Amino acid sequence: MSKNELHKVAVIGGGSWATALVKLLCNHQQSVGWWMRNEEAVSHIQQYKHNPRYLQSVQFDTSQLIVSTNLSEVITPAKIVVIATPAAFLTKIFDSISEDLFKDKIVFSAVKGIIPEHNSIPARYIHKTFGTPYEKIGIICGPCHAEEVALERLSYLTIGCSDIDIAQEMSEMLSCRYIKTTTTDDLFGTEISAVLKNVYALVAGICHGLGYGDNFQAVLISNAIQEIERFIDVVSPVHRDTKSSAYLGDLLVTAYSNFSRNRTFGFMIGKGYSVKSAQLEMNMIAEGYFATKCLIEINKKFNVDMPILTAAYNILYERISPIIEIKILSDKLS
Repeated sequence: MSKNELHKVAVIGGGSWATALVKLLCNHQQSVGWWMRNEEAVSHIQQYKHNPRYLQSVQFDTSQLIVSTNLSEVITPAKIVVIATPAAFLTKIFDSISEDLFKDKIVFSAVKGIIPEHNSIPARYIHKTFGTPYEKIGIICGPCHAEEVALERLSYLTIGCSDIDIAQEMSEMLSCRYIKTTTTDDLFGTEISAVLKNVYALVAGICHGLGYGDNFQAVLISNAIQEIERFIDVVSPVHRDTKSSAYLGDLLVTAYSNFSRNRTFGFMIGKGYSVKSAQLEMNMIAEGYFATKCLIEINKKFNVDMPILTAAYNILYERISPIIEIKILSDKLS
């Protein structure tokens, strides 16, 4: 049997999170499919055994990898497809792909944003675009940064799927000496929370850039988890504990870590960068920027009180001075 016939799981994406997930999957899988857009990156991995742009310290045994720029070649043999690209790129990547390619597949989202063209969370986009039943759609979320996976620091992942057996299967595929996993059937709550925490991390970065201290940041983030809870309880009214790591833990690591690109992006805005100049200097996607506008649009339907989200929108899209907007926000927090 050829290596191509053996691979059970395929990862879509060439960034740091996709690279980290491939590293983890290679611990248990004989062969892992890996799609990347960049042909030069594919050639580099095949020759030098590491991603030339992201997590360069991670060395791969290339005999385990099916690395290709051909989506069909990577996805067709796989039972499970893990999508780990920025949300803003999803529509373009899959625009010309027939939904037949995903027939009978289990699809996990490791996307941490909202698809801007649809104002849709990844699970809903996957369901509508590929026809994948919701019970075969899962999410891989934190609290976890790709950089710490590369360093093999003890980290935790939450695997969500309404079919808990599928969640457990993915959990076992990702677990290892330095990765502990938990499972949940709260697909929508964990996914929406994973999107919202990027916005709040961005605001935390803005406040840090403006010179606000740890005392204020603690109040900001404690209000942020309340805002997350209010929103997801309205959008997906099921029992959940937002103090658990899938919600609060993911928020904390994204809001406070130096590895957080959303916090870094916000810090630059707080220091006076324009949105465009911050994006150009980072050369990476800060999902919270796109998510802010989408969530404001979505919340027009639900009308949940979300002052921190509103402040982010006013700064990023209405171009209100961060100094003024955060002062107004500070009077609303408690």
